[in-house]
Amino acid sequence: MQFPEITMDYWLDGWIIIIAILASVSAAILGNFLVLRRLSLLSDAISHSILPGLAAAYLLTANRYSWTALIGAIAVGLITVWLTELIGQYGRVDEGASTGIVFTGLFALGLIMIVQAADRVDLDPNCVLFGDIELSPLDSIETSLGVIPRSAIVLTVCLILNTLFVVLLFRLLRIATFDPQLAASLGVSPRALHYALATLVAITSVCSFEAVGNVLVVTMFIVPPTIAFLLVNRLPMMIFVSVSVAALAAVVGHLSAVAVPVMFGYKSTSTAAMISVVSGLFLALAILFNVKTGVIVRAFRRNQLAWAILRQDILALLFRDSERGQAARSLRDITTTLLSQSWITAVALRGLVWRGYVTRVNIQVSSDSSNSGNGIGYTLSNDGRRHAQNLVRSHRLWEQYLATTGTQLDRIHAQAERLEHFTNPALRQQLDSETQQPQSDPHGKAIPPEEK
Repeated sequence: MQFPEITMDYWLDGWIIIIAILASVSAAILGNFLVLRRLSLLSDAISHSILPGLAAAYLLTANRYSWTALIGAIAVGLITVWLTELIGQYGRVDEGASTGIVFTGLFALGLIMIVQAADRVDLDPNCVLFGDIELSPLDSIETSLGVIPRSAIVLTVCLILNTLFVVLLFRLLRIATFDPQLAASLGVSPRALHYALATLVAITSVCSFEAVGNVLVVTMFIVPPTIAFLLVNRLPMMIFVSVSVAALAAVVGHLSAVAVPVMFGYKSTSTAAMISVVSGLFLALAILFNVKTGVIVRAFRRNQLAWAILRQDILALLFRDSERGQAARSLRDITTTLLSQSWITAVALRGLVWRGYVTRVNIQVSSDSSNSGNGIGYTLSNDGRRHAQNLVRSHRLWEQYLATTGTQLDRIHAQAERLEHFTNPALRQQLDSETQQPQSDPHGKAIPPEEK
């Protein structure tokens, strides 16, 4: 397959990427505290509900670039937080429901007002929702540093403001986020910090609207911090990871918007939309592969544990055989006894042989067709006997301990069989002490000594 040639304007595409990074990082910094406070929906609510404030400012000033727009958006953002708390308190509904009630109502009002404002001001409702980052570099300002897009200047100021807020108030934000009661006892007002955070969310939303639109700014408030939350455990590292993910998504998103559609014969697509898609893909990867709760990682660990338990069951079975004087067992016998599948047992035995715990030997196979074999048996090596002996010792100590707690004898074997796989030498020593160093288990079987 021959891919078509993709051309890029380094000035135009470079500024698009820079603006996308500034917007994404500005939102991600604040989003960490929204995610940790379980207020992710609040960013969506504020970013939607400030539309009435923007529209009112446009109707009053007939100008998209005015302090009136910013003040109106902040005011409506704070009203959103206040109404959400008021409905939750007096309406006795949960926070998610009250947030949904407020932001849908204000958002609808904002759309109506924007449509009215569009007749008087150069304002497109779609631009508010989806942005127009591809054209933002064309709206530039001559500065001492050269020609710089207006959006880049506005978002740089927004990023500096958000960064200073987090850096200067980091200790207070951390205390108020994880323990509001402790913060209140120390003289810190969690409510004041909450409203300050909501104010900055509103400012960030306004600064990002025309460049990247509502969809991307909400994505960046939530998705990069969520990814960081899945990957790390400490707040400073969480902020660093979320910012890195946001910046990477901005770069990959724009390059994908330019390159991917062209590969399939289409024109380039919306950068803001593609950045959101890339962020979603990053989140999917984090859900699947993060080391804490990743779906694939957990499945891999469960699989590893299942194989380890099967190998230990084989060692314990061969040890009990040696106690009864049985020299070796065939693959078929082991499979039948452990109720496993033949190929799974074969793989587990191969691993034990490779580790040096089990040795292959020739055995006499019965001529009876129901017990036919290939003449290969398996027996414990010296290292395997040591591990198997400690495993059987764990099992029988658990049986003795469970018997002393009043557990019925017909139930102690199954419980001990589960616990034996998670018993280390220290726990065996404690069990031995708790059961007064017994010589045999409740079934009369000798408890073997500890092997070093």
